Order: sequence, then structure tokens, then C-alpha cells
Amino acid sequence: MNGVHDMGGMHGMGPVHAEINEPVFHHAWEARVYVQTRAIGAWKKWNIDTGRYYIERIAPEQYLRMSYYEKWFTRNVELLVKTGMVTRNEIETGVPDPGSARLTPPLHVDRVPQVALNRNIAPSREPAVKPKFKAGQRVRARNMNPIGHTRLPRYARGKTGKIFLDHGVYNFPDTNADGRGAKRQHVYSVRFTAKELWGDHASPHDFVHLDLWDDYLEHA
Repeated sequence: MNGVHDMGGMHGMGPVHAEINEPVFHHAWEARVYVQTRAIGAWKKWNIDTGRYYIERIAPEQYLRMSYYEKWFTRNVELLVKTGMVTRNEIETGVPDPGSARLTPPLHVDRVPQVALNRNIAPSREPAVKPKFKAGQRVRARNMNPIGHTRLPRYARGKTGKIFLDHGVYNFPDTNADGRGAKRQHVYSVRFTAKELWGDHASPHDFVHLDLWDDYLEHA
């Protein structure tokens, strides 16, 4: 989708300040949100693409204000309510609603390595799914503007690059995010020149590699 989250190539956002010796978490609550997210995954109520999509749906004025883990927490709340794991009233009060059902099976500590720490990504080798492109071919990123989730950044749409390598077969984010199916297909590392992406003022020595699915590409 086109939104404030797709910030590649946007001007006026200020410099990016690299934090020296940046800690994994800046505050204890951030670690709790991370653990919460991994634990919720035990019940497989949504997938990684759905999770990303619901972060993208945060209102722009809130998205720009929020820190990284504030966005995670906001996404978790919305999806927990949407999937019926909790009610809005339970979120606001911290008290279970009368008759609220418990999720089963419960997440005991012995299940954590299996269900909470396993990302459940299917193997990328799938010979039955044939690639549409091969290394060395010139391709063009489609000029598309979907209303749902997509991993094709705006700055690359309509731009021409070259297939660098084939990563194998993965779920297609655009359909996987909203329940329309995995639509498994090949993902390629596509090499774009900086001049192609940013114009003649860009360095002729710089390149950008983007991981792009079959459905994002066409022959150039």
C-alpha cells in the first residue's frame, strides 16, 4: 500500500542518526513487547505479512510519532481484538471479561522453543514452482499501487534492473497478508543502479539490491 511507512526516497524527513553501541532494547517495556509478540505467535492467529500490514495501517500522524516497539504494541492490540483473542474492554481494564474463553493449549515454558521461537518459514526449495526469470535477465519492477500490503517499494516501481540471483520460493506477501493465500513464488535479488533509482545526480558506482517476487516483475 502507499503510505507514510514507505519512506525510501522521500525528502524532508531529516538526517538518520546512527546510535553508537545501541542497546537491543532502550527500555524494559520494549523487551516485554518483543516477548509478547513471540508468545502470541504460538496460536498462529496471523502471519508475519499480516503483522506488517497492520503496522502500515497505523494513522500517519501516529506512525511518525511512535517508536519502533510502540508500533509493534499498537499492531498487537488491534490484531488481538480482531482475532477474538481478547476484547477491547479486557485491553482497557486488564481484567478478563466474564465467561472469557482461555486459549488452548496454554503456552507453557517447555513449548516456547517449538512454537514461540520458531518462525515457521517453509523451505525455499520447491521444484514444482517454476521461476519466471533467471540470473542475468533484465527486468522492470511493475508500476503498481495496491491498496493492501506489498513489499515492492514505491521508489523502484517502473524502474529497470537485472536479476542477480534466485533466492528460491516463498509466500507472496500481498496475498498472504489478508488471507488470500500463500501464492508461493520465486524471490530474486534484483540489482538496480543508483542512477536508475535516483537520477543523474546519483553516484555511477552505487547499486541497490532489492528482494522482489515474480509478481512484482516483468521482462524489460
